[in-house]
Amino acid sequence: MRRHVPLLTFLILCLASFAHAQQATPAASPSPAPKPAMTKAQSQRLIISTEKKLWEAWKNKDFKPFKTYLSADSIMIGDAGVANKTEALKELETVTCEVKSYELSDIKVTFLDSDAALMTYKATQDATCGGQASPPAVWATSAYVKRGGRWLAASHQETPAKQ
Repeated sequence: MRRHVPLLTFLILCLASFAHAQQATPAASPSPAPKPAMTKAQSQRLIISTEKKLWEAWKNKDFKPFKTYLSADSIMIGDAGVANKTEALKELETVTCEVKSYELSDIKVTFLDSDAALMTYKATQDATCGGQASPPAVWATSAYVKRGGRWLAASHQETPAKQ
């Protein structure tokens, strides 16, 4: 029995040092806090700004913003019918529009939920497309969706305004 006491003492000391070493290891640092969600006011400003960028791009014949800000599954509705993103981009690039001026007014953004919003407004414009005068004023609706933290235009529709 006396022969086993030193062996038993050695095993107890080894196990105690392992237990102490596990407690001494610092705890893993917590993961960084997620970015705070965008407020409704921030989202509203971003949606309005994006819509204005698209109108300015139309005026300047710059189609890159449309490629950037239209959702992949976007639907555009106009006097020629319904078009998906690819068809709408092709029409923008092939139909020559001359936009002298435009103005957006009566802007309202209604949030359907935290990732979907409906923007309504009146647009007055001095423009011709394909040699035809565009209506001088339209009531417009744009639907926006938030995907990957970005607000994208998912749909747009215009109705000529009564004079």
